[in-house]
Amino acid sequence: MTALPLIEVPAAPGVRAVFTTRAGGVGAPPFDGLNLSDVVGDDPEAVRANRRLLCATLGVDGDRVAMLRQVHGADVRTVGDDDDDGPFTTDLGPWREGDGLTTRAPGRALLVMGADCLPVLLWRRDGTAVAAAHAGWRGLVGGVLEAAARTLGDPGEVGAAVGPGVGACCYPVSADVRRAFAERFGSAALRGDAVDLAAAARAALVGHGVPEAQVAVVGRCTACAPAEFFSFRRDGAAAGRQAGVVWIAGRP
Repeated sequence: MTALPLIEVPAAPGVRAVFTTRAGGVGAPPFDGLNLSDVVGDDPEAVRANRRLLCATLGVDGDRVAMLRQVHGADVRTVGDDDDDGPFTTDLGPWREGDGLTTRAPGRALLVMGADCLPVLLWRRDGTAVAAAHAGWRGLVGGVLEAAARTLGDPGEVGAAVGPGVGACCYPVSADVRRAFAERFGSAALRGDAVDLAAAARAALVGHGVPEAQVAVVGRCTACAPAEFFSFRRDGAAAGRQAGVVWIAGRP
């Protein structure tokens, strides 16, 4: 089995934090590549195969992957060692609603998806807890990142990685959305008639107390790179989904 090309970022001791791309996988056009979503119209068997391939590449147990039916909100769900939402690699839902996950259970992989919205991965720097959040503009304004970081305790002990998402180069928005971002994050989150989701994510985390030096930003625009990423803004309903995954692989 060929390993998938992934974007892995340095995290805490014993923690792994990984972002997928669309490269690899078994999907057929328009979902060609590693589409991981079962709600975009892709062949369910291709989605299952892609999920099995991802788990095999990461070395995680598909039965211990947690995800959500994302709704662009700010609810964060705690995942325990014994929670059972169904096998990620075979059961295509229904999943519980929410936009954030957190756990202290080793081996429980947390997965959030995006196709322009940001997957954001968080961890305690002592490696004892992790969280993941799906952060589109509504979630960012609604406080999903602060809610996810809050589950990890002292923000000064938190690290985070902001994954690929639509860049300000490709994300013009309405005046109302720009106003909401300016009020919430200041002018640093605005770029002319567009908003900068990654800058807003950094501002949200740093404003919560996460040290700026502990916030990594991948800085890749999904809409600009059709060979690497799915993008709803670019492709509409024909867009698959990539993911961010974080887990405690072993105690430090």
